[in-house]
Amino acid sequence: MNPFRTLASVVRFKRFELNGTKRRLATAANIADLRLLAKRRLPGGVFDYIDGAAEDEHTSMRNVSAFSAIEFRPRVLRDVGAPDPSTTVFGRSIPMPLILAPTGFSRIADQQGELAVARAAERAGLPYTLSTMATRSIEDVAAATGPGARNWFQVYVWRDRGMLKEMLDRAAVAKYEAIVITVDTAVLGRRERDVRRGFTLPPKIGVDTLIDGMLHPSWTLDLLRAEPITFANMRGTQGKDGKTAVNLSEYINSQFDPTLAWSDIAWFRENWSGPIILKGIQRVDDAVLAADAGLDGIALSNHGGRQLDGAPPPIELVAPVAEAVAGRCLVICDGGVRRGSDIAKAVALGADACMIGRGYLFGLAAAGEAGVDHAIAHFDNGLRRTMALLGAQRVSDLTSDLVSRPVGGEQI
Repeated sequence: MNPFRTLASVVRFKRFELNGTKRRLATAANIADLRLLAKRRLPGGVFDYIDGAAEDEHTSMRNVSAFSAIEFRPRVLRDVGAPDPSTTVFGRSIPMPLILAPTGFSRIADQQGELAVARAAERAGLPYTLSTMATRSIEDVAAATGPGARNWFQVYVWRDRGMLKEMLDRAAVAKYEAIVITVDTAVLGRRERDVRRGFTLPPKIGVDTLIDGMLHPSWTLDLLRAEPITFANMRGTQGKDGKTAVNLSEYINSQFDPTLAWSDIAWFRENWSGPIILKGIQRVDDAVLAADAGLDGIALSNHGGRQLDGAPPPIELVAPVAEAVAGRCLVICDGGVRRGSDIAKAVALGADACMIGRGYLFGLAAAGEAGVDHAIAHFDNGLRRTMALLGAQRVSDLTSDLVSRPVGGEQI
């Protein structure tokens, strides 16, 4: 017996991948792996800005762990064939119930920033929500995507309504489909990782920054080769457009309007003709008020745990909110979504779609635009696999009968 022939019959050598990005992404089996890749590539302060949350970060952790408390009750012998995860949002089809959430200052993860995310979302056929605090403008994102792209614009409510009106008008001219009004930022949450590092946007350059930059050369070279980072949507704001480093907490507390109330929603109706979504709903009764006000959608969200530590995980609100609003508005679960199986759980409990923020931002930080593609494919493949294992051929088959959730206290 020839031992080499025997070995050759059972061993196949893996072909070496010359493309470093593909080689890196091949090691990322899930979003947690993308997070680790991002942590290796980014300077510590930048990673903590993306990864961190408010105070003790209990809410951020519970957003993720709350999904694991929900168990599946799969059906078998259901002839699932090739599951179809497509659904509709505002009367238009999307390939799966997933929306890319707004994330501010994305160019600190990768210099293509929001442009990379928007292009990846367009390829996948998914809506992408551009942040007011973006580092690429409303017009830049529109120019980087085609006429079929489903671009949404996230709105922080400024004290200066003239500036806010100008941004809404620009979004309308650029054919943005919907606006997403963030309502959980009366003041900025205390993000203690940023406090410890003295983090500003853009980051100030000090000795520690230089050393950290040298330890992360690919990120540093990417930054140095690109044009300066600014808050691209905030032109004409007297030096507060990101050209000068600002303390994020002080800046937001000086610019955002903490007097925003339900009566102000009418102003948005007068100045925006498309769908309006409220992002930051954390109670059933507020969800009902939003539906009563004729809002087109609500995003159950605690800002990724970055605002009020101790806020409820969105997945725990899905079922009671869906029951209370009874189909009068779109219900989006935003927070802690890390797998396609999480999307299946949220939809089974009554959500129309989920939002991801860190889920794609880790991909962007790990490998740029290809990393965002990788993250989206992870959710798509995971959802299809979960549907097949649950015996669900279509999204409409994802019903509450397929999940069991722990019995808790009354949620209001």
